[in-house]
Amino acid sequence: MSREKHLQRVLDCGIVAVVRFSDPGPLVEVVKALADGGVTVAEVTFTVPNALEVIRAAKQQLGDRILLGAGTVLDTETARAAFLAGAEFLVSPSLNLDVIKMARRYDKLIMPGAFTPTEVVAAWEAGADIVKIFPAEIVGPAFFKAMRGPLPQVKLMPTGGVDLTTASEFLKAGAVCLGVGSQMVDPKLVAARDFAKITALAKQYVEIVQKHKAG
Repeated sequence: MSREKHLQRVLDCGIVAVVRFSDPGPLVEVVKALADGGVTVAEVTFTVPNALEVIRAAKQQLGDRILLGAGTVLDTETARAAFLAGAEFLVSPSLNLDVIKMARRYDKLIMPGAFTPTEVVAAWEAGADIVKIFPAEIVGPAFFKAMRGPLPQVKLMPTGGVDLTTASEFLKAGAVCLGVGSQMVDPKLVAARDFAKITALAKQYVEIVQKHKAG
């Protein structure tokens, strides 16, 4: 599937789940639980021990049920390893132009992190598909609304501070999708292997996105 179709899948889903936990053991089941709840886009962060193995296993078991990416990608070596493991997109907390180039070379989606208008424009000009605003809880939805004026063409995704009470406000302010981490992939639920609750939370976020798109 092409990068453009993968981008459309992210926009259609409206949520990028951030899968991060200290034990990689239950994470394939976590990704499955998210997919069961309708969240069909997820990044496994490189803060997870043996993240590449998690990506490979999830890709093998779930196939096209989920668009799987790698998160916390800080350099080109990590980026290439992620692609070879089966990741279809990259997410990073910061702006590294070489990582963007690597993603474009492999025709993969790239969502670099930015925090200021200057970084946002630099990321977009370098070829970012979506620019991740992190940590979004610092600037809030008002930042996204302000950016729509001068930069309506830039696709922005908040990560950090997105929960069931703020998700709708970020979307109304102009976010094209939401990066949701521990508020949905709750470490306590992961530790308890309560995958049903993770699925239930995923459904709640999907409902918020669908209501927003319905107007």
